[in-house]
Amino acid sequence: MALNLTAVQDAAEAVLGCVCAALQDAAEQVDGQPGCPCRSCLVPGLPAWDSCEDPCNTAPAGAGGQLSVNVARLFPSTEFPTADRTLPPALARGKLTCTVPTAMAVELVVTLLRCAPTFDEGGCPPPCEALGEAARILHTDMVVVRNALECCLPATGEQRRGRVVFVGESKTVGPEGMCVGLEQRVTVALPGCGCPSEGTP
Repeated sequence: MALNLTAVQDAAEAVLGCVCAALQDAAEQVDGQPGCPCRSCLVPGLPAWDSCEDPCNTAPAGAGGQLSVNVARLFPSTEFPTADRTLPPALARGKLTCTVPTAMAVELVVTLLRCAPTFDEGGCPPPCEALGEAARILHTDMVVVRNALECCLPATGEQRRGRVVFVGESKTVGPEGMCVGLEQRVTVALPGCGCPSEGTP
C-alpha cells in the first residue's frame, strides 16, 4: 500500500493541535495549571530540551515550557498497532508487490516539558511545597495529554470513521537541566492509496 505523501506530516500536526488545545482547556478548568506552551512545534528527530522556563507568561501568548511532537518510526502493520515481523506470502515467494501490508502506521512521541524546582543560591534543595506543586502539574499534564489523544485525535483526518489510534505508554522524563516533564507515545494508522502505475510520478 502506498501512502499519501503528506500522511505522516498530517498525523503529526493533528497530534500537536489536539494536545495543545487540550492543555489550554485544562488551564481554564484547573486552578494554577499552565496551558499550552508558546514553544510548541514539530521537530525532526529527538527533541532538544531548549526551553522549560517561562518566557511568555502573559496571556494570550501561552504558558512557558516546551511541547514537541516527533516521529519515532514508520512501519507496516497488518494487525494494527503491531509491527509486522515476517515477510508477507507474496514476498516470501519472491514476488514483488506493492500491496504488502493492510495498513501502515507511524509512532509519534509527544514531549511536554515544564520548569522543575531546583536548589537555591545557598545550595538548599527546593521545599516540599514547590516539589508537590510541580508534581501536581506534571500529573495533570499526563492525564490531559492522554485524554487528548484518546478523545480528540480519532476525530481528526479524512477517514470516514476518523483516525485509528493506539495510545501507548506515558512516562516522566527528568528532572534535568531545570526541566521535568512527560513523554507520551501514540501510534496512528495512516490512510493509503493505490500504488502508482509504471511510468507515472
